[in-house]
Amino acid sequence: MPRPVTHPRPPLPVRRAAGAVASAALLLPLLGAAPSAAGTGANGLQRAFASAAARYHVPQSVLLGVSYLQSRWDTHAGAPSVTGGYGPMHLTDARTALATVPHHSEGTEDARGDSARRARHPRVRLPAVDEIPARLRTLPRAAELTGLSTAKLRTDPAANVAGGAALLADAQEYLGEPSSEDPADWYGAVARFSGADDSETAAAYANDVFEVMRSGQRRVIDTGELVSLAAQPDLDPRITQLDRAGLRQGSAEGTECPPGVSCERIPAPYEAFGTDDYGNHDEADRPASSPIRYIVVHDTEGGWEGVINLIQDPTYVSWHYSLRSTDGHIAQHVRVKDVAWHSGNWYVNANSIGLEHEGFLAQPDSWYTEAMYKSSARLVAFLAARYGIPLDRQHILGHDTVPGPTTANVRGMHTDPGPYWDWRHYFELLGKPLDATALAGSGVVTIRPDYAANRPAYVDCGGKGKGCAAHGSSAVRLYSDHDEKSALVQDPVLGGTPTTGVNDLSSRVSTGQQFAVAGTWGDWTAIWYLGRKAWFRNPTARPTAVPSHGVLITPRAGLGSVPVYGRAYPEASAYPAGVPVQPVSALPYTLPKGQRYVAGDRVPGEYLYAGAFDPSTHRVVEGKDLYYEIQYGHRVAFVRAADVTIVPAS
Repeated sequence: MPRPVTHPRPPLPVRRAAGAVASAALLLPLLGAAPSAAGTGANGLQRAFASAAARYHVPQSVLLGVSYLQSRWDTHAGAPSVTGGYGPMHLTDARTALATVPHHSEGTEDARGDSARRARHPRVRLPAVDEIPARLRTLPRAAELTGLSTAKLRTDPAANVAGGAALLADAQEYLGEPSSEDPADWYGAVARFSGADDSETAAAYANDVFEVMRSGQRRVIDTGELVSLAAQPDLDPRITQLDRAGLRQGSAEGTECPPGVSCERIPAPYEAFGTDDYGNHDEADRPASSPIRYIVVHDTEGGWEGVINLIQDPTYVSWHYSLRSTDGHIAQHVRVKDVAWHSGNWYVNANSIGLEHEGFLAQPDSWYTEAMYKSSARLVAFLAARYGIPLDRQHILGHDTVPGPTTANVRGMHTDPGPYWDWRHYFELLGKPLDATALAGSGVVTIRPDYAANRPAYVDCGGKGKGCAAHGSSAVRLYSDHDEKSALVQDPVLGGTPTTGVNDLSSRVSTGQQFAVAGTWGDWTAIWYLGRKAWFRNPTARPTAVPSHGVLITPRAGLGSVPVYGRAYPEASAYPAGVPVQPVSALPYTLPKGQRYVAGDRVPGEYLYAGAFDPSTHRVVEGKDLYYEIQYGHRVAFVRAADVTIVPAS
């Protein structure tokens, strides 16, 4: 970030030196005037980038590259990101944006999810940060540099771009570098723009921006405008500028992260305290002791500093990694070999890696930065390759798709990251786009709406019954018939009348999930869901789902229905002496005769006994009974392999 000042500075002058960054013929009408709304004509935002580039003598490609990594050039109608960043340049004003963030709790689950031990229900207590860090107050600084009001910088895309350009120019001046039309001369300024306080994170951010410039981008943004950045494949930035950026030296020592991301080690405590209790995870020896099958995506429901304080509290719970919104920085807290307490289901915990993303589920007018999406996707792809985890929605789970392990847990399970996480874009970044894999008429579909255009209405954001702002969504609503006036699909266990509450999962599916087709009617498709038919709109002109291959299971011949489980636990005879038997209790759902569900892994019943602080007392119990993981409703579930048979997906 630009060096701090104790008094406001006047707007940077409009310098008209020879070798201006952009064409004078194109920019003369715009120079010298305060920026105005970008959407006044075709490619208004593209012109705003050109104008700001000329006004502050920043290469236009640098402005476009930085903005793409922050917002993918979207304006978000002036709404802030999850960390209070506004506009295409993600200028941060956390004091304004987060002042009205409501307290939100979307579940009451025992994060450990192990019925053999006392439940761990930590009180939600996100500590207030004494001082808002510099990376979360760049918009007021941009107001000082440009002379524009903070309100205009928040709501006017062109003003916002100008503010970003002024910040970059100020960072260039801080480094003692001249204004240059060569993008290669702006590496240090881009690194400082990230807001990172360490060199490793700043470098990772700058490298991503320059990669955007090398490869080029072209995209229709949320205003309907086309914005483009020409590729510069031979761009070779002056990375030595970072040596003068005044940042502390970061370190990835002791982390398990891929190259190309910034990563630090902030360990979660493993210590005994109180009577028969310890925190906040279990030491293990995965994958030697037991396989790692899943990665679980969460959101933090709090800001970075508060979350980092929580993970270091031994009385709290734990997860493996946290990811920061502003720059994609990663902190690792629990070794991958060890078991974190994060998903509310001990079977899933024992076989998964948990990732917390800075953000809020029920704040739909907010958005996640591209920097965090990209960093998360790199981490997930790295972990998936290392541990043999397939990149699909049966293995890359949202916390909201983890099942309650027993009937008593079903109602309290969490619902993050919620309907506003962009799963379609996430899988594109993972290199596994959710494309059709079968011909029309397949018996399996993958849910894949257009995120930006798919805007189901929700309530309960910021208060019971309060409407949520219109927003792109990964979720698709389900009806009891092929008619939007029909009743929403009811969850037989949750009971009551289904609602459009942002945390009500009764009647919705999520992008990337796969289901067996149960029927079609005009523009509607029915799937098997929670033991019944569920319908969603799927018009040919704008499909909500695509035909796919998949493994389908159905009750074996002679069975009217089969039980459904929230965990794949071993049979009683598999437990050795000294390890308490965990009952295999079915959930109050069934898989009826004639219905089909998409299956993921075929796994043995397994239980990690970790009832004491000393890891030498832990035991992995593996049974002979096998289970299929299935996509049963919004959440996954398990059925005994002996109860079902595989059928063709046609």
